[in-house]
Amino acid sequence: MKESDLYLPVKHFLELQGYEVKGEVGNCDIVAVRGDEEVLVVELKLSLNLDLILQAVERLAVSSKVYIGIPAGAPSLKKRRRQTVKLLRMLGLGLLVIDPNVRQHGVDAVLDPAEYRPRPSARKRGLLLREFMRRVGDPNLGGTSGKGGIMTAYRQRTLEIAEYLKANGPSKASQIAGAIGDPKARDILYRDVYGWFERPSTGIYALSPRGVEELSLWAGGRKA
Repeated sequence: MKESDLYLPVKHFLELQGYEVKGEVGNCDIVAVRGDEEVLVVELKLSLNLDLILQAVERLAVSSKVYIGIPAGAPSLKKRRRQTVKLLRMLGLGLLVIDPNVRQHGVDAVLDPAEYRPRPSARKRGLLLREFMRRVGDPNLGGTSGKGGIMTAYRQRTLEIAEYLKANGPSKASQIAGAIGDPKARDILYRDVYGWFERPSTGIYALSPRGVEELSLWAGGRKA
């Protein structure tokens, strides 16, 4: 497939809407004009990449109606469609998804260009600030991959419980909560997210073999 294979389906799609369409005008792949309306520009590529996005952003200097046109089978669109659409919306760009094998109805206008108005999320902001305030110190290196594990406030609380059990042996949840000053210690022990705890008898908690092993890895605040 060539980029030029995308041209005729888009041309036909726009002509059905009353546009006069011409290819390769100036530096633009497609330029369409309808009456006194603002000129419409489409940039075509076989894959969605940074070069295409930068090229489309440059076209915003001549029109606010700029579309990116890519084939329906583009891998980048299949893998990250939602994130791609969100990024283009933030940049004020439109998106046409093209099936060059279907000339008459082979174009899907997934996104029209428009001024971006972000919708703040009070919930997400609250979660972010809560995690920031609850986390003790600065245990993570910025830019660290999450594969090795990130020190969260929840993990810090779990580590405190594990360290208590290591030092004091099997204990009641209420005893642990009082000793470390965490009234939610019982919930952490019960949920056992990391598999660090076990119950040798009713109401008594102890470190599991996994807990003993991983506690040493997390000693000092960052994973070894």
